[in-house]
Amino acid sequence: MQIYLARNNQQAGPYTLEQLNQMLANQQVLLTDLAWHQGMTEWKALGELTQGKFVYEPAGYVPPTPVPEQNISQQPTAQSQAYAQPAAKADTSELASIPARFLAKIIDVLLWIPSTFILTAFFTPKEQERFAALNEQIMTEAMSGNPNQNLVMEIQSQMFAMFSATAWTAAGLYLLIMLVIQGFLIAKSGQSIGKKLTKIKIVDAETGEKASLIRAFTLRSIVFILPTVYFFPLFTVIDGIFGLGKKRQTLHDKLAKTKVIKQ
Repeated sequence: MQIYLARNNQQAGPYTLEQLNQMLANQQVLLTDLAWHQGMTEWKALGELTQGKFVYEPAGYVPPTPVPEQNISQQPTAQSQAYAQPAAKADTSELASIPARFLAKIIDVLLWIPSTFILTAFFTPKEQERFAALNEQIMTEAMSGNPNQNLVMEIQSQMFAMFSATAWTAAGLYLLIMLVIQGFLIAKSGQSIGKKLTKIKIVDAETGEKASLIRAFTLRSIVFILPTVYFFPLFTVIDGIFGLGKKRQTLHDKLAKTKVIKQ
């Protein structure tokens, strides 16, 4: 067990449990000094850990084989509420390549396409013919070079009106299932289906550790669905341009404070 002490903006250690108890017995450290070791979520006063005693006996601790006593002359000299925990391990992960990220995005987008086919799966043969005719009209207008926007919107309204409540329910259920699957995979490994296939994953931008579900999925994906739908392809292009930077963080990466690395 490695124990760190802090007092007056100064941190000392690590010390073994035996060394700490010796210093407590000799009053070289105070019960008001702060202490931290692995397994603790925050620094606490020694008196809180020892319950006012001059000996610390953490539950379940098994003393190691005795080792030569370490020089403990660096013990802190005055109490402080400010302190620093041991330095975190350096992040040496390699950023995912642009092609890998693009391919992963394409795969994930393709997984949503079946929902559009579900909407038309409930058509009768006559409805299929009418829907195809309306779709052809829109394509003709789009290729005319000067499409009539009012006519296009009217045709689209007619097409949407053809979808039954059952079709909308089935398509919505498919989308919900896909969201749950993607959310579960990202929460478990930081990988959507596309990222798992391309062997890349989402992590915290600072530490390189797994990001929370809210950041890795909700902020990166759900929040960006509406602007992508309403401003496609402009928003998608702008979002992608940010990914060309040194840290390869897209807009949704910056919002969620994440990055994408190789697995």
